Amino acid sequence: MVAALFLCGIGQAQLTVEKIMRDPKWIGSSPSNVFWSHDSKTVYFGWNPTQQISDSVYQFTMGTKEPAKTNYIETQKAAAINSGVFNSVYSQMAFVYRGDIFLLDLTTNHTIRVTQTEDFESNPKFVHNNEWLVYNKNQNLYSWNMKTGTTEQLTNLKAGGDNASAPTIPAARGGGAQRGESNSSRPTAGAAAGQDQWLQQNNIALSDILRERKQKKEARDVFMKSNKDVDTIKLINVGDKQVQALQISPDTRFISYRLYTAPAPSKNTIVPDYMAESGYTTDLPGRTKVGNTLGKYETFLYDTQRDTGYVISIDSIPGITDVPDYTKDYPQKFANKKATARSVSMSGPIWNDAGTAAVVDIRSQDNKDRWIMRLNPENGKLSLIDRQRDEAWVGGPGVNGFGASIGWINENQLYYQSEVTGYSHLYIYDSKTDTKKAITSGKYEVQNVVLSKNKQNFYLLTNEVHPGKQNWYRIKTDGSKKEQITNKDGLYEVSISPDEKWIAYRYSYINKPWELFIQENNAGKQAMQVTNKAMSDSFKAYGWRDTKIFTIPSRDGKEIYTRIYEPKSGTDNKAAVIFVHGAGYLQNVHYGWSSYFREQMFNNLLADKGYTVIDIDYRASSGYGRDWRTGIYRFMGGKDLDDEVDAAKWLVANKGIDKNRIGMYGGSYGGFMTLMALFTQPDVFKAGAALRPVTDWAHYNHGYTSNILNEPVNDSIAYAKSSPINFAAGLKNHLLICHGMVDLNVNFQDAVRLSQRLIELGKDNWELAAYPVEDHGFVEPSSWTDEYKRILKLFDTYLLEK
Repeated sequence: MVAALFLCGIGQAQLTVEKIMRDPKWIGSSPSNVFWSHDSKTVYFGWNPTQQISDSVYQFTMGTKEPAKTNYIETQKAAAINSGVFNSVYSQMAFVYRGDIFLLDLTTNHTIRVTQTEDFESNPKFVHNNEWLVYNKNQNLYSWNMKTGTTEQLTNLKAGGDNASAPTIPAARGGGAQRGESNSSRPTAGAAAGQDQWLQQNNIALSDILRERKQKKEARDVFMKSNKDVDTIKLINVGDKQVQALQISPDTRFISYRLYTAPAPSKNTIVPDYMAESGYTTDLPGRTKVGNTLGKYETFLYDTQRDTGYVISIDSIPGITDVPDYTKDYPQKFANKKATARSVSMSGPIWNDAGTAAVVDIRSQDNKDRWIMRLNPENGKLSLIDRQRDEAWVGGPGVNGFGASIGWINENQLYYQSEVTGYSHLYIYDSKTDTKKAITSGKYEVQNVVLSKNKQNFYLLTNEVHPGKQNWYRIKTDGSKKEQITNKDGLYEVSISPDEKWIAYRYSYINKPWELFIQENNAGKQAMQVTNKAMSDSFKAYGWRDTKIFTIPSRDGKEIYTRIYEPKSGTDNKAAVIFVHGAGYLQNVHYGWSSYFREQMFNNLLADKGYTVIDIDYRASSGYGRDWRTGIYRFMGGKDLDDEVDAAKWLVANKGIDKNRIGMYGGSYGGFMTLMALFTQPDVFKAGAALRPVTDWAHYNHGYTSNILNEPVNDSIAYAKSSPINFAAGLKNHLLICHGMVDLNVNFQDAVRLSQRLIELGKDNWELAAYPVEDHGFVEPSSWTDEYKRILKLFDTYLLEK
């Protein structure tokens, strides 16, 4: 078997591009998507130990010896329950299964079907002392009374045009637009309005019958209003806006929702698919480009007791009109510009369990600010708890908008994460004393936070032992009695059981792919390995390097974490290759199994051929705190590329590498870096392979690019410095560009535009390999093989001595 898969050398199997770039199933099968059953007795996970077309779901039940395959229906229901919500005393769960709401009694294990409709119900929540189950249907709230079994519609939000009628919801004090008032119900402006009113009054004055009819109608209206049907729900017309984040407070008094106004239609990129099944070229819908107009958000609060509502005004937010520092570089554009409130998005309200306190998490759309603010629901007023300001962009583990760690410990204490010290840590705010306390501190990151059900402990995943090593901890909510529960070098993905007695985790090491383990959720306990199929016999036939991780100094005195693949003694060819990971904000120099496993195998192949290969976590990589994360602000290809150049110089000084025989390759952001290296540092890098690279940041998406470079129309300096296409004239060595033609992320247009630029510059030392069926992440083994054969040929041709 092994001989059929590898060309056998002396001592171990020999690597070839064709073999390492096959379907990844040849490596083995790692478990994925791990979750627990609601009773903490069974762990479910995706797995493919028998090398089928795709993964199946397996289960491992405590007390058994082997995982067993589950059926589809059982898996779907278990996953639905796992995504459910508990009541406040953890005696019941509500969950969504196939679009309907179910209630599970945890004491009897009995399940009740709450809804059975063609509509899709979602987001169940226990309120009113756990007596009501509230859920969303058709962008409205409904409640199911668990004692009486009755269902009640709580809101009546409807879309409609300008002519739709709706009651007025006033803005909170301090400003804000009114909602629900029909534009057409207002009198027209000026003389026309006065003329119409005069005609109506004059007509009534001239006719006794019209006067009597009007009086009868008004009397009937008064009568009907006084005898209004109690089931009538106030209509709120949302027009053409999208309803988001619709919820009710735990005491059922307040209803909140967010309205999103989409921007005016703007141009989207178009990606031609030349290999469509139809035989015709098909245009795939793409995305907008950075700088396009963003939508607007408004958050509303409705008080059911007082029958009134408010727009939560942003006018009182501290620093809402602050302008970024970069505007100082454009005095003519910004110097005399009137300060206006920046657009924001608001998450929440986030209520405590009793419904007596709420906070909102607010982000400026320029991502320079995050405000955590106390909300007074009776008048919509806000008061500041914490402001996080970053002249680059607010971010970091537990801080980013999606998946931010924030919640209530009790009626008065709120927890959240912040990078205020330069590293993402956990904090407690006490509303009674109006004070904040750091629960964790140090030069490391808190990368995941789970509050225990009894609200007495936090469970944390941190990298405090080493930036590239993770471990699971328990700490009291007051910051005392911290204990480390896991202890192996590597990376963890931890899933805690509902009863919190066990943890199931995926664990991996540098040269060992992910396997599944179960362990008691306490320090010093032995883990039990559940799976053992991550490495096939064929994969284990080769001695994959346990690469050394260390630091090299940067020119500005920082330490750059580095991984090195070294050739065996006596095989060093004095040439080196630097691999550049993608994404920018990603960590690849760690003690776990790399998501760049193909590149990891290719780097082993290069080292077998005598190359020295290094891989660094350059400026902008994750895992190293705020300053490292934002080190590329307004200049991609600045400090990050300096780090790569410093690594190249380190190779020459410390590993005897010929300074004229250093190459580089990488994909996506790594492809961008390769272009910047060859265009702006031609004396350092002899050859480079830029895979699916961004060539002009003004053509990439908004969410990623605007954080780092702001918007092109406002900060053209940042885009000019950061876009490789502007420096293409500097190419003097050998460049390979590889790009998928149906890339919906970094569009193939980037490669086309750069190609035309190189043609116009008269460059003839480059080539473009286009892959007609590939998106941003290649899928087909034939494409991976072709791409990496070209990369290997590039390096062998231009980096090896003839």
